[in-house]
Amino acid sequence: MRILLAEDEKSMSRALVAILTKNNYSVDAVYDGEEALSYILTGDYDCAVLDVMMPLMDGFEVLRQVRAKGMSLPVMMLTAKSQIDDKVEGLDLGANDYLTKPFESRELLARLRAITRSVTPAADNTLKYGNVSLNRANFELSTASGSVKLAAKEFQMMEYLMANPGGLISTDRFMDKVWGLDSEADISVVWTNLSYLRKKLAQIKANVKIKATRNAGYSLEIEE
Repeated sequence: MRILLAEDEKSMSRALVAILTKNNYSVDAVYDGEEALSYILTGDYDCAVLDVMMPLMDGFEVLRQVRAKGMSLPVMMLTAKSQIDDKVEGLDLGANDYLTKPFESRELLARLRAITRSVTPAADNTLKYGNVSLNRANFELSTASGSVKLAAKEFQMMEYLMANPGGLISTDRFMDKVWGLDSEADISVVWTNLSYLRKKLAQIKANVKIKATRNAGYSLEIEE
């Protein structure tokens, strides 16, 4: 799952990126409201976490413009303010939740899971395709013949494939969705992780395969 984090306090941003990445989220971090709005409008995110007090454009205005565009992206507001009026304003503008600093990382993660449930219908933590199940809670890929644990990027790629069975996903799309717009990783990391996934699917005797379509992308298909 991919998140846009807009937080102008860089130490706080680094801490949140570390927490989210450790919990298998892919995160793009920005530090002002104008950049946040640009990323949201041009990116492909499952959720946005917006600090209220940011330079150039505050979180409320970012949210206002996002909703004016008709986007239903789940949005969580972060702020050091605890006044009721601020919370009411954010919720009235269309925020899905509101978290006041300081907060526990467990609460942040729980609230993110809650507001993204409408985006991920299989929020019972299990995706299924063919004879394969992917457990979002423990990152295990399994069939009746066995199970394997996936590394973070493997899990994110497999989750993306299983959420779009039969759909073509380009290498660039994987890079944007899993590694993020600002990643300096070489595109070969996509091919490397796809190779690992193919081996793990074979290991558990899956009846699905990752099919490559020349000059188009990759798709998850049930083998005949």
